[in-house]
Amino acid sequence: MKTIVFIHGMFQNPVSWEKWIAYFNEKGYNCLAPSWPLHEGEPAKLRNNPPQGLGDLELKTIADKIESVIRQQPEPPILIGHSVGGLIVQLMVAKGLADMGVPIASVAPNAMLAFDWGFMKNSALITNPLKGNEPFYMDQESFQSSFCNTMSEEATKIAYEETATHDSRNVLRDCMGRDGQIDTEMPHAPLLFITGEKDEIIPAQLNKRNAEAYTDEVSIADYKEFANRGHWICGQEGWKEVAEYIAEWLQEHETNKYRANHVEAH
Repeated sequence: MKTIVFIHGMFQNPVSWEKWIAYFNEKGYNCLAPSWPLHEGEPAKLRNNPPQGLGDLELKTIADKIESVIRQQPEPPILIGHSVGGLIVQLMVAKGLADMGVPIASVAPNAMLAFDWGFMKNSALITNPLKGNEPFYMDQESFQSSFCNTMSEEATKIAYEETATHDSRNVLRDCMGRDGQIDTEMPHAPLLFITGEKDEIIPAQLNKRNAEAYTDEVSIADYKEFANRGHWICGQEGWKEVAEYIAEWLQEHETNKYRANHVEAH
């Protein structure tokens, strides 16, 4: 039974993966969704009582925790990550720790930027150096404009109440620095980049550039854009279509690897 490790992004925790875990469990996968440090528990409680030290949390601390979960598995797992979780998938694939990787609406490595108003505005708000190590407190209005811009106010309210958390500005700052660096020219496990056409945080064009940065000729870096989706692509209406596309892609590449190994064995 193949293991999938789901990696959440900023302003979320493992609660955001519950539907996906149920879906992939049904497909016969063993699913894990570790929380980032200081992100364990019910999102509403985390919003009402932000954990001590949340503002000091760094990308490396998160990546180290995820790496230790991956290394505890008997074989390299499949990794599926959203936003900063997508970048962590890319970092783990670069270390050779994944069987396959699916970065969804991934924060791009190597300080790759998009000159897009939504991207610039959201990045500047979160990384604002004048705020020091004060956490970024996510409110419903910000969640609507950044995560849920293609959704109704009513649907956003439910999404916010059920899944939103506050977060450390340092995580995104680190993504733009040394800890977010990857050699994209090296051979790597198969990657599938997923993006939403109307994502205000990670625009589709940036996601495409991220996928195209992988230049090794024998490695796979596929790209798929879903129409009318925002950054909350894993939770908004139509999430199952995205999950189904990923499940089929995983199956196809599993079959191809089996065939290749079978040919080699004979």
